This record gives sequence, structure tokens and C-alpha cells, in this order.
Amino acid sequence: MHDKSITMEKQSKFQKFKKKIYKDRYSYYLMAPYLIIFGTFTVLSVFMSIVLSFTNFNLLEFPKFVGFDNYIRLFLEDELFITAIKNTLIIAIITGPISFILAFVVAWLINELPKKWRWFMTLVFYAPSISGNAYLLWKLIFSSDMYGYANSFLLKNGLITEPITWLQDPKYVIWIIILVQFWLSLGVSFLAFIAGLQNVNTSLYEAGAIDGVRNRWQELWYITLPQMRPQLLFGAVMQITASFGVADVSAAIAGYPSVEDAGHTIVLHLMDYGGMRFEMGYASAIATILFMIMLASNIVVQKFLRRVGS
Repeated sequence: MHDKSITMEKQSKFQKFKKKIYKDRYSYYLMAPYLIIFGTFTVLSVFMSIVLSFTNFNLLEFPKFVGFDNYIRLFLEDELFITAIKNTLIIAIITGPISFILAFVVAWLINELPKKWRWFMTLVFYAPSISGNAYLLWKLIFSSDMYGYANSFLLKNGLITEPITWLQDPKYVIWIIILVQFWLSLGVSFLAFIAGLQNVNTSLYEAGAIDGVRNRWQELWYITLPQMRPQLLFGAVMQITASFGVADVSAAIAGYPSVEDAGHTIVLHLMDYGGMRFEMGYASAIATILFMIMLASNIVVQKFLRRVGS
């Protein structure tokens, strides 16, 4: 009797689900082209990458199943991969949270400006994100001769006696990459935060004042941030993707390979095995590990964002 009631309840939920699908069918028709493209080129690609990570595949022969050999080789035999993980985590841990917080603080401050100044400051702060490959500017700043802006400034003020080889010295390379990545990663999240701040329901501030909200910090924590959860989540995802996906910045600033692999990252390691050596099974294992790291980071960030305003 109990089993029969559970079955009927499941059938009832299924019927409700079918009715809801039919009711919203036109929305699904509109979303269909995007869902097909997204499923084909993103979801299916991730699934195929996970499957190929358990194979030996060189693009010419049929994939050969090798079990966990690629993962064992990555962590026990490939010292360069360990270096890539270390460099990527350093870059991600420093640039991700700091740029996320700084982008929100700047967006919050700019949102308080008069309207005629707000659009100008928004454009100024967002400009680095639309500047494209502005690496030449940073290579000029950190040029290793006395004409580089950094060396010229330090020499002129007597802080050094001879030019520093910024991009040829391993102890400086990672920090310069972090600086450039930090500069590039501020804009996208900042723009989402500006949009979120513009859409906060201002009548909630009056209701909050009646309920005991006394200062701007309490307004920010109990009213503004909870209203901006979608934008905060979007900004966090973008920061995670940008921080763990560093490759072009490193190759452009430090070259590939960089001196003593000081700028080697997981994505560069993936490009090496996937785009140059055509060891697609091994490259898929690298991509899978990177995907898992990003997924875990996203889960942690979502748990944190759920606590906002509580």
C-alpha cells in the first residue's frame, strides 16, 4: 500500500512536470538554439575530455584505454605539472579574491558618484578589459635595460645601481604575471557589480532603517549584497575562470618556456601536450584536473555567497 502511494505521488509529480514543460514550451523553443550549441560545444566537450583522459590518443590511432595511467604519470612522474599547479594556485589565490573584492569596492564607490561622473569613471575602470593584448605596455615597463620605465625610475631615484632583469629572473616573473593578470581581471566583474548596484531596490533601505539598520556597512551587508547575489556569483565565476586559466599573459610576458619555468601554468602545460605533442589523452587528463579544481572552487564560493546577509 505504501509503495503504491509513493508510485502515485511520483506519477503526479511527473504529470505536473510535463504540464509545466508544455505551458512554457515557447520559452524552450527560443532557448533551443543556444542549448543545442552549448550542449554540443561545452557539455559534450567536457564529457569527451573526461572519457579521453583514460585513454592513450594521438589523433591518428583509435584511443586505447589505459585506466588511470595518465593521472599517475601526471602526479608521480611529471615534475613540470607540479610546478604548473603551484604557479597556477599562487596566481589564482592572490588575483582571484583580491580582484573580486577590489572590483566590488570600486563599483560601490563609483556608484555613489553623481551621474555625470559615474559613466566616465566606469569607462576608465573598465578600459583594461577591452584593451586586448596590452602586454607590450607591461613589457616596456619591465624591460631589462635602463630604458625600461621601472628600471629608469629606480635608477633615477638611486634605489638600484644597475638595471634589474625583471623578465629573466625567476623570482620576479611570477609576481609580474600576477600584477598583469590582476590588472586585466578587474573589469568584467566590476561591470557586473555596477549593473547589480543600479538595480538594487532603494525602498528596501527605508524598510531597513525601520527594522534597525543604522549605518552604511549594515546597509551593505543586510540589503545591498543579498540583492546582488546573481551578480556576485557571476563575478566570482568569471574571476575563477580567469585566475585558473592564465596562459596568454604568462606566454606574452615571460615567453614560453619561461626562465626556469617560473611562469608555467596548468593551461600552458595543457597547450603543450594538446597543441604541440598531440598526446590528447594526457592533455585531457590535465584539462579534467583543471576542471575539477575550478568546480571545487565554485562550490566553495557559492557556499560563501549563501552566507551573505545572514
